[in-house]
Amino acid sequence: MSLKNAALFASIGMILLTVLLAAGFIRDVSGFLSGAIAALALLKSGIELLASLSAAVFLYVFYKTQS
Repeated sequence: MSLKNAALFASIGMILLTVLLAAGFIRDVSGFLSGAIAALALLKSGIELLASLSAAVFLYVFYKTQS
């Protein structure tokens, strides 16, 4: 397996994980607005989404720069 193929598979996996965490974040925002979830849980969900999104962007850019 080449480095470009590995970067492609890693970026696909991170994109799927980011979509899953985005759905969880939307659920947490809805729960926060209805008063069922504390602000700290919403903050934790937002940080996880941001970290996943930044890793997905990094892997996508890394894949694009491989020749």
